[in-house]
Amino acid sequence: MASVAADFHSPSYTVPCDDYVHVVEFSPFSSGTPASLLAYGGNQYLVVGTCLFQEEDVEVEGVEFNVLRAFHHELRVDALAWSPESRLDRIPTIRLCTAAADRKLRLLTSDLQDRHEVKVMEGHTSYINHLVFEPMEGKQIASVSDDHTCRVWDLDGNESATFRLQSPGISVCWHPKEVFKLMVAEKKGTIRFYDMVTQQAILSLESEPLMSADWCLTNTIKVGGVSGSDWLIWDITRSSYPQEKRPAHIDKARLFRWSRANENLFATTGCPGKINTQLIIHHLGHPQPVAIGSVTVGSGLSWHRTLPLCVVGGDRKLCFWMTEM
Repeated sequence: MASVAADFHSPSYTVPCDDYVHVVEFSPFSSGTPASLLAYGGNQYLVVGTCLFQEEDVEVEGVEFNVLRAFHHELRVDALAWSPESRLDRIPTIRLCTAAADRKLRLLTSDLQDRHEVKVMEGHTSYINHLVFEPMEGKQIASVSDDHTCRVWDLDGNESATFRLQSPGISVCWHPKEVFKLMVAEKKGTIRFYDMVTQQAILSLESEPLMSADWCLTNTIKVGGVSGSDWLIWDITRSSYPQEKRPAHIDKARLFRWSRANENLFATTGCPGKINTQLIIHHLGHPQPVAIGSVTVGSGLSWHRTLPLCVVGGDRKLCFWMTEM
């Protein structure tokens, strides 16, 4: 599928949904079974399911998607994050956290049978843009907001730390192994790394105003982001300014996400247009994009835990692109 000249690619796989999909996230953690956990949400609903792809199991044709549970959600789901405590082996447990326009986080815990709990967390005074669980044990959640804060919560909804920002917080990432390190990206173009123990910034990066940023968790010296219509890559050992900057989208870029399977692979999406959202998959070793796709009213972007495969939500469907590396 990958070629030197970027061709327009239809999705490798699609999964039909009942409604418009606003956010979609693969769990970055093992489910304890061969299948991956995936959640998607939109207007007053959240669906949790499993995905198994033909690249993982020869018995599967394309993709096998199973809905585990659909939850009612008071408002539209604007962002969501998976807890590492979500597993399907032993005693099945699903735990994730959502953000909605009422400035509240909702921690959902379910055994996929009778037990279903929702814990509402209040404190942000404006729109919440992104959130993440502490990846080792999942006992804390960090969220960033237009209220110029990054807040860290325990699972009872208490704030254990608040970082004051100079502009809206747009992205937050937690180091996969050194769990006292948190990356917070601000709209004005500053990315800071905080030490959770001292609650002090230990390093900062600079750029033009940012829409989205991501920490490469397979090689944590790399940070990526989108600014205007460009993508940017930093090497934090070299400079506080981007090492690489390239135009990607005709219109403004919206999201940047590193692959979890390959440290040189990443994807960007354009801002949702009137009809279509552009997806571009990039490889740092290739001058041209590896793939260009388009999704009708597309929204969200997430990479599979082990495959070079990403997903974007759309109008009553999920679209998956497999990249042959």
